[in-house]
Amino acid sequence: MKILVTVKRVPDVETQLKPNAEGTDFVRDNIKWVVNPFDEIAIEEALRVKEKNAGSEVVLVSIGPKTAQEQLRTGLAMGADRAILVVADENLESLAVAKVIAKLVEQEKPEIVLMGKQAVDYDMGAAGQMLAELLGWPQATFASKVELGGGEAKVTREVDGGLETVACPLPAIVTADLRLNEPRYASLPGIMKARKKELKEIPVADLGIATAPKAKIVKLETPPKRQAGKKVGTVQELVQLLHDEAKVI
Repeated sequence: MKILVTVKRVPDVETQLKPNAEGTDFVRDNIKWVVNPFDEIAIEEALRVKEKNAGSEVVLVSIGPKTAQEQLRTGLAMGADRAILVVADENLESLAVAKVIAKLVEQEKPEIVLMGKQAVDYDMGAAGQMLAELLGWPQATFASKVELGGGEAKVTREVDGGLETVACPLPAIVTADLRLNEPRYASLPGIMKARKKELKEIPVADLGIATAPKAKIVKLETPPKRQAGKKVGTVQELVQLLHDEAKVI
């Protein structure tokens, strides 16, 4: 079984991001970059499938600048077999991302594509669904459990009312939710081996895909600072303030 896993380079969630002077993006200098946490979960799930199915191959795919090699090497150190980096200096929209991955799927012909349900930078959560539409493949999103067998994927999804289990034939797209698994740490031997594993670079222009954005960021700004709270001396004072100022009672 060949498993394709997407890997996005995103700022560490502990990083304090600031808008640039034009308000069209965040400042990208001096930022710690990591593997998107949901993609890391997808990598872990692919590795678990590989461990249960001898002869399987895990191929990582990322779209971004050359420096995204670092995040792909992280996935290779975890145990993935090889990686593909589609070099694109600009930040691509979800539809362009889906088109790029669809082109690679046509070339690689995997049985399943595992993706994080969303990236933690822009939180779009749309590339997986768009990819399924472009390929005409079934999809199972927000997976908290995945079982493969008999030419199908059985996926348990977390929905508002509880848990929902769906089954779809392979090949299929599955997007990983937070509780699917706990990603492993890369071991020292894994890190050493990752240096020798194949990491192929493809310029995005070579794929013949239109990547021009269809939407424009008009304004990007930090949220206003929260006002300090107010201490009250008695319950009566609290009730009075809720009635007169907050007007909630």
